[in-house]
Amino acid sequence: MNGSKKHNQSPKAPDQEARTMRDETPFGIWLSRGLHKLFDDIAHEPIPEYLLKLIEDDRSR
Repeated sequence: MNGSKKHNQSPKAPDQEARTMRDETPFGIWLSRGLHKLFDDIAHEPIPEYLLKLIEDDRSR
């Protein structure tokens, strides 16, 4: 052997893979709700004009 190991991962069932992507596990739901409580107000604030100008200036390059 050359010291390298191959990772043998069994393929996930389609429903398990979809659940992992949506993260509907109890922990995922708890985390999502907690993050929404913390950051929804901030995410809904308007973007400052100076930041919009920086983005537009960068796009025009």
